[in-house]
Amino acid sequence: MNLRDLKYLVAVAEHRHFGRAAEACFVSQPTLSTQLKKLEEELGVTLIERTNRQVMLTPVGADIVIRAQQVLRDVNELVNAAEEYADPLGGEFSLGIIPTVAPYLLPKILGPMRKAFPNLQIKLTEGQTAVISRMLRDGELDAVILALPLHEDNVIEAELYREPFYLAVSRHHPKAKKKTASLDDLDNEEVLLLEDGHCLRDQALEVCASHNAVENTNFRATSLETLRQMVAADAGITLMPELAVGARSSSVRYLPFRGTPPHRNIGLCWRQSSTRGALLEQLAEVLSAAVS
Repeated sequence: MNLRDLKYLVAVAEHRHFGRAAEACFVSQPTLSTQLKKLEEELGVTLIERTNRQVMLTPVGADIVIRAQQVLRDVNELVNAAEEYADPLGGEFSLGIIPTVAPYLLPKILGPMRKAFPNLQIKLTEGQTAVISRMLRDGELDAVILALPLHEDNVIEAELYREPFYLAVSRHHPKAKKKTASLDDLDNEEVLLLEDGHCLRDQALEVCASHNAVENTNFRATSLETLRQMVAADAGITLMPELAVGARSSSVRYLPFRGTPPHRNIGLCWRQSSTRGALLEQLAEVLSAAVS
């Protein structure tokens, strides 16, 4: 038995699909399947119930997965402790970040991170809040960048910046000639939102629900860039976070809200039990300064 096989098993439990699990582990599907078969033979039990439609864990498989996750957490903590002892500000560092932040924030922070921590080997993982927060709990990630609050026990949250939303409308929209917007401008508008799983969707829904806006249920986007193109096609309006506004577009108008705008708080989170507390506190300061 080796740690690699335990990682394969945990990946299958998470993705419930051999192909996606293999992709997440950067191996071929036959390799992953073969190793899991060997693991079952070594343990003398069936871990995975295989059907044409889905992949399910057997009862003993589910129990083994929980134990495997703990083993992997312990190994990660062992490695981190050794790296911290050798170089408190160096070694391998795994950072998770949500998709509605990653493409807009990473260009601003990677340079300052490398300058502040030249010996740090940064590994990035992009994923929705539920995925990267689970990876943080399981020790697969050292820290995550996402929308606060996380509502997790034993997690330290450090706010990096407050990001206001803009009202994004097509250049053909009646409100396109305005210089600013108010929340009342959402009344009776058809709003385009992201698909389930994105915390930005929940934040936008909360704003829309309190101002009589209606979600366009015929379309849910997988990314902010898709939302931008749908707004440009005049399929509806949306709320766009400030960092994603970027360069002004001839096909989309971005209207800042008057007064106190709707916003989200983006922060860095890490386990309270992490052995890299000093590094993470310094990292939070570096990231906050880079964004401001």
